[in-house]
Amino acid sequence: MEVKVESQELLEAEEKHHNFIPGETSLIDNNNNKSQKCTRAKNVFTCPQCAKSFTQKIGLERHVRIHTGEKPFPCSQCGKSFRCKRNLVDHLRVHTGEKPFTCDQCGKSFAYKTSLNRHVRIHTGEKPFMCPQCGRGFALSGAIRRHIKIHSGEKPHTCDHCGKRFTYKENLKEHIRIHTGERPYVCVQCGKSFTHVSSLKEHLHTHSPTRPFNCDQCGKTFLSSSILKRHLRVHVQEKPYACASCGKSFARLDGFKEHQKIHTGVRTHVCFECGNGFMSATHLKMHQRVHTGEKPYECPHCEKRFSRSGTLKAHERIHTGEKPYRCTACGKSFNQSNQLLSHKKKHHSVLSQ
Repeated sequence: MEVKVESQELLEAEEKHHNFIPGETSLIDNNNNKSQKCTRAKNVFTCPQCAKSFTQKIGLERHVRIHTGEKPFPCSQCGKSFRCKRNLVDHLRVHTGEKPFTCDQCGKSFAYKTSLNRHVRIHTGEKPFMCPQCGRGFALSGAIRRHIKIHSGEKPHTCDHCGKRFTYKENLKEHIRIHTGERPYVCVQCGKSFTHVSSLKEHLHTHSPTRPFNCDQCGKTFLSSSILKRHLRVHVQEKPYACASCGKSFARLDGFKEHQKIHTGVRTHVCFECGNGFMSATHLKMHQRVHTGEKPYECPHCEKRFSRSGTLKAHERIHTGEKPYRCTACGKSFNQSNQLLSHKKKHHSVLSQ
C-alpha cells in the first residue's frame, strides 16, 4: 500500500510539473487492448549555456553543474565530491567493498551494474562496438576509440626528450622510462627491477623450479615458449632481422634495434646529471654509477668492488691466473684483451700489417 501511495504522489507531481490539462486524453486508457498517447502541454527547461533542453527542472539543475563544476555531494570518508547523489552512492561502494551485482555464469561480483554488463560479454562473446573502417568488433567502447586511432594515424602524445610521437598515452609513459632509466617493476624475490611489467612477468619464471619447454635439438629446457623459439635460432642459425645499412643480421629484435643506433647516431638515453647521451638503457645505467659511486660487483677473493661486471671478471683473472687472450704469432697469453693488443703492436707490427 505504501508503494502505491508513493507512486501516486510521483504521478501527481509529474502532472503538476508538466501542467497536465484535465479533459485531455487520459494517461492510462481503460481499454487494455489499445494504447493512446498522452497529449498534455509540457514545460521545456533549456540550458542557457548550451541550449540543451529538459522536461524536468531537476534534470536541468543536474546538467548545469557540468558547466559550473559544482559538486555538492561530498564523500564523508575521502572528501571526493560528486555532481549527483546517485554517483556518490555508487562511489561509497569503494569504501564499503559492497558488490551487489553478480554474474549468473561464473559468480563474480561487481560494484557497478555497468561493470557487470561489460563482464558478461566475456561469456557471450558479444562485441557490439564495430569499427567503421575495418569491421572489427570490440566488447568495450574505450577499446574501439583506441583502435580507430590506428586508422586515422593520430599520434597526439609527444616525448619531450626526443620528439617521438605515440598514439596512446600509456605508450609514451613507458617510452619515457628509456630516457629516465626508471624501472618501477621490482621482483619481490631477488630485487631485480624492470622497465615493463611484461619483462617482470617473464623474469618471474626464472624463480620457478619447472622448465616445461624442451628443445628437441639439444635437450635444453626453457621457462616459456617465446624463449625456446629464440633459442631454436641457434641451431638453424636463423637471423631474421637484417640491417639495411650494413647487411648485418641478428637473431633477436632487441639486438637489431640496438645495432641500428650505431648508424643513426641516436642517443635517446640521457643522463640528467651531466647531459651525456647513450644508445641503450644499460649503458646509461652503468654511466650513472660514475655520479652515484655505486659499485655493485664484489670480488670474492679480495672483496674489492667494481662498477661493472666486465671489470670484475678481468680483475678476477689476477687471482685465478687465467690468460684467455693468446697471441697467434708467438703463443704468448694475456689475461686482458688490451694487453694482447699492445703486445701485437709492439712485437708483431710487421705481421699485423
